[in-house]
Amino acid sequence: MATEGSSGLAQSAAVKLSEMGERTKQLGTAIQDPERQRRIILVIVCVALLLDNMLYMVIVPIVPDYLARLESQSERSHDVAHANSSDNSTQNRVQTENFDLQVGVLFASKAILQLMVNPLTGTFIDRVGYDIPLLIGLSIMFASTCIFAFAENYATMFVARSLQGLGSAFADTSGIAMIADKFTEEAERSRALGIALAFISFGSLAAPPFGGVLYEFAGKRVPFIALACVCLADGILCLTVLKPFSSRTRENMPVGTPIYKLMIDPYIAVVAGALTTCNIPLAFLEPTIANWMEETMDSSQWEIGLTWLPAFFPHILGVYITVKLAAQYPHLQWFYGALGMVIIGASSCTVPACKNFEQLIIPLCGICFGIALVDTALLPTLAFLVDVRHVSVYGSVYAIADISYCVAYALGPVVAGKIVHDLGFAQLNLGMGLANVLYAPALLLLRNVCLMKPSHSERNMLLEEGATGLYDTIRMEERRARKHGYSTAGNCLPVDENGTFAGNPRSYSEEENSEPEYI
Repeated sequence: MATEGSSGLAQSAAVKLSEMGERTKQLGTAIQDPERQRRIILVIVCVALLLDNMLYMVIVPIVPDYLARLESQSERSHDVAHANSSDNSTQNRVQTENFDLQVGVLFASKAILQLMVNPLTGTFIDRVGYDIPLLIGLSIMFASTCIFAFAENYATMFVARSLQGLGSAFADTSGIAMIADKFTEEAERSRALGIALAFISFGSLAAPPFGGVLYEFAGKRVPFIALACVCLADGILCLTVLKPFSSRTRENMPVGTPIYKLMIDPYIAVVAGALTTCNIPLAFLEPTIANWMEETMDSSQWEIGLTWLPAFFPHILGVYITVKLAAQYPHLQWFYGALGMVIIGASSCTVPACKNFEQLIIPLCGICFGIALVDTALLPTLAFLVDVRHVSVYGSVYAIADISYCVAYALGPVVAGKIVHDLGFAQLNLGMGLANVLYAPALLLLRNVCLMKPSHSERNMLLEEGATGLYDTIRMEERRARKHGYSTAGNCLPVDENGTFAGNPRSYSEEENSEPEYI
């Protein structure tokens, strides 16, 4: 009986193991399906972008208060040691100014390092592909988050913040470039990038309340540990699905256009300038609006913490509207971007006129709605410009886009406070609004972008490498013959200086112009 029971258990265990193996095999087959793999890749990238922006903003309610507590402890010990000093007021004022500068530099260090590293990461991504840099970025972000969780002084926090910028330079650029590479149809690409932008917006706007609540009730470490766990899970999913170290696709990748050539492309330069200009209001208001609300509105801490949260919904609405309009009217992408910049400019100019929290929500929602229009319209345009004017490798061009964002967010924490102190909060907003409105007409340069076709010179280069069909073979032989002054199609007919054959009124230049080329 005992033998029969043990054999029955063994058989049931074997059946369960075989079922598990079959399910694992089915899961692996499903993952390898191209359409499902694209969706999983989109999820991986969106989670990475969500984490990066949550890490960027989660420290807003945590770090200043935590550093202030450390500062007050050191001041108390200093006061005990110098109880009879007559210069306490002067020292306190200097320490307060130094503290504000330290917090500003800490906030900006991420964007500054990201700005410095992005040209190198863009080239690196073009060389090795998108999966390995994404894994590197997630690994660095995981390490920086863990350091933040256990940091107990300013220097350690500065190192963690800088490391986050390094990780973002890899993860953000490779993630956006991977979406552009996997979703080649313009409508699909706009939709996928719109979803990614929605995750970026949610991470930026939901992180301050998330961090503030957990910091208040659970301590400094808990929000960072929670984000580190999500980052670890995303990295494991990246290893499982993308298999970066076993992928052979990068061996067949074409050589991308160098980043310095992309930077001098006038169309890409206009898009990069628009991305920087439209993000300046958000980057400059984030470090300054809290003090302004306290001084002018006597706002409570919960109002300050929830300032940007309502703006998430118009941002999502802007992404949705732009994706739908781009699918119906793709030739108006430049107009959506210009309209967004006008909305940002008008909203920014009205911020100083607000007298209470409810009024302030309206222009902030307008700013985020306009940013959604600009980003959703112009990010796919960058990929399209690379497709038609350069080589379809997207690491460097999205490194330029990341540089554009970093310029705004590196200047914001450092420059905005100085402008408010010297000129005033109203002048800051009027200047930012005017800059957006004045830049909007520059997007007229992009109005014919949708009419562009792949470069004919690229086709010629491909033909020089060898013909792949009868038509290409004949065309290549005719080109070689024309270089020597005769035609293979007409038994060595003479060719005049304009490239016209005897007995054939059509010129070579006319024949070339009949094919797709730039407009």
